Amino acid sequence: MISTSSYLKTKIDFLKGVGEKRAELLRDELGVKTFFDLINLYPFRYIDRTQFHNISTSQDGDTAQLKGTIVEKEKVKGRNNRYRLTALFKDSSGFVELIWFQSVKWLEESIKIGEEYIVFGKVNVFKGKKSIPHPELELASKMSAPKALEPVYSSTEKLNAFSLDNRSRRKLAQTVISKISQEDLPENLSEKVISQLKLCSRFQSYQWIHFPPSDLALKSAQNRIKFEEVLFLQLRLLQIRKKRELDLAGFSFEKVGSYFNSFFKEKLPFELTDAQKRVLKEIRADLKRGAQMNRLLQGDVGSGKTIVALMSMFIALDNGYQACMMAPTEILAQQHYAFISESVKGLGVQVAFLSGSVKGKTRAQLLQFLKEGHIDILVGTHALIEDPVVFKKLGLAVIDEQHRFGVIQRAKLWNKNDDYPPHVLVMTATPIPRTLAMTVYGDLDVSIIDELPPGRKEIETVHRFEKDRTRIVGFMHEEIKKGRQIYIVYPLIEESEKLDLQNLQEGYEQLLPYFPAPDFQIAVVHGRMKHADKDLEMQRFVSGKAQIMVATTVIEVGVNVPNASVMIIENAERFGLSQLHQLRGRVGRGAERSFCILMTSFKLTKEGKKRIETMCRTNNGFEISEVDMELRGAGNIEGTQQSGSIEFNLLDLFQDRNILITARHLADSILEDDPLLEKEENHPIAEYLAMYRAKYRDWGRIS
Repeated sequence: MISTSSYLKTKIDFLKGVGEKRAELLRDELGVKTFFDLINLYPFRYIDRTQFHNISTSQDGDTAQLKGTIVEKEKVKGRNNRYRLTALFKDSSGFVELIWFQSVKWLEESIKIGEEYIVFGKVNVFKGKKSIPHPELELASKMSAPKALEPVYSSTEKLNAFSLDNRSRRKLAQTVISKISQEDLPENLSEKVISQLKLCSRFQSYQWIHFPPSDLALKSAQNRIKFEEVLFLQLRLLQIRKKRELDLAGFSFEKVGSYFNSFFKEKLPFELTDAQKRVLKEIRADLKRGAQMNRLLQGDVGSGKTIVALMSMFIALDNGYQACMMAPTEILAQQHYAFISESVKGLGVQVAFLSGSVKGKTRAQLLQFLKEGHIDILVGTHALIEDPVVFKKLGLAVIDEQHRFGVIQRAKLWNKNDDYPPHVLVMTATPIPRTLAMTVYGDLDVSIIDELPPGRKEIETVHRFEKDRTRIVGFMHEEIKKGRQIYIVYPLIEESEKLDLQNLQEGYEQLLPYFPAPDFQIAVVHGRMKHADKDLEMQRFVSGKAQIMVATTVIEVGVNVPNASVMIIENAERFGLSQLHQLRGRVGRGAERSFCILMTSFKLTKEGKKRIETMCRTNNGFEISEVDMELRGAGNIEGTQQSGSIEFNLLDLFQDRNILITARHLADSILEDDPLLEKEENHPIAEYLAMYRAKYRDWGRIS
């Protein structure tokens, strides 16, 4: 049986060197409740303790190991009557000050002047003076043979304050690891898999990940743990998918009737791309097979996802059902409502809009009509999932910009019918790398529109600095003379002492002398404006009365102005790649050549340079998303977390793609051969998977 041994289940309070107070801190800061939890927090890096450095060559931020003597020490009284201990440490190349704020009395008594010590810590340089706060200190005569690979564990200020720093964590891990055996960590993979992939044992992986005897052993442990992490996620997602297909019956939409055909033949504003046609076929096949559709529709900005969603809604209408579309902001929901209302003119389709701003008698009447089935398509914000909103027969729910909704919010749509849940189509204009989609959306059917409609030109993206401002103003005048419009986007709307950013108000005022009224009109939009004022300013720009819109990122989604040809993003280094790509997608919607100008300061971080370089190099959203995920992490998509890293302790979605793909293929073949994991060779996998499944609520099946 796969079960953590009673020793590893022991509460962390009872580990030597912990005690009640430290146990509480380990629980609160790191989520460590048992010995097993402790050894599941792996080192984040390893240091070579056989190498020594010189004080003179150590730079600010370096982690250094020094050998020398303490020449003086002093106990200093600081603010709040708290003491610190300082010591002057010397080697053959120079001096460095050592500083401790905890255990001052004990250190003062134990440190011996003139003795040779080994010092290890992070070097700080301030006004030319070097110091090491809270260094590890050991008498050279008592230091055991140094290891080439010594683990380094993450810590927090609170943990450090209670002597649970890296050194203490290492000792605790050593205590647990030294007392466990193979029986404490039974295998969760079959012998066949271990042999086939040349993996080390589970027990060895825990030993070597914490205290590797060599680089080869460390690599072996890391590969085993990474593979295990992704294999069980894949098995879980594939089981969810299979269970959904078997258990979740859905409406069968057999007919493609007059709504769909009339729109296709008479109303379609342009010919569908091959990618759109392919995706529509995938959705049509889903809708008629009698199981609930749960499909993710990916497509870059402007790829035509909304048309595909609308035509999918027509299939629901043709079969006597209602449809809805939910968007994260009122601006975006209004845009969808305007587009759909215009598209269905003459087809006899009743479309309504619902958001928090629809109140009183209007709201009451709308809800009554919806319940009676007089509304065919309801478009709106998260107001759609509120309890008073009752459909007569909801057949299809479309969720736009799905990453902006929590999973629990999306789940509420499932309860809008008494018999079957509606078919669900979730859309995103934030492309997800194919490898990642295959991995973390393994329980969903994924459709990708990877082709832009004919006539859409690539947006030319350039990087400029403040010294180029005069040229940019001249360029803006040229574009406005051609009848074009311009967006200028700022990251902030008020001064910040911490961030030296040109804010929206200053930017607006600086534009006025160059674009004076009444010859020019400038619209201003930001998140703190009243809704009515924001709508008024938006409308001035949409209608063409204003040639320039100065805005914050409220226009990231939801503004469609084909006449806008220039997007200027101020302080572009302050935006994430995904956001920059979304903002750029506001232009290039007409037939004219379009431009995106990224304004930055000269000082750029390494990440900032990478983001700007990526934006200037490519318009491909999938390529951009690869870099974005690499910089930001991928998000716990099976659970309710929406950003940061997936529940992988070691696996890197980009560096470890081969492991990821191998695990995916193996999970497929295991379940293909033994769907219920009943074969004896798969018992360890089945037992461990049951434990793994218990860790998560089944949000993944909702999408």
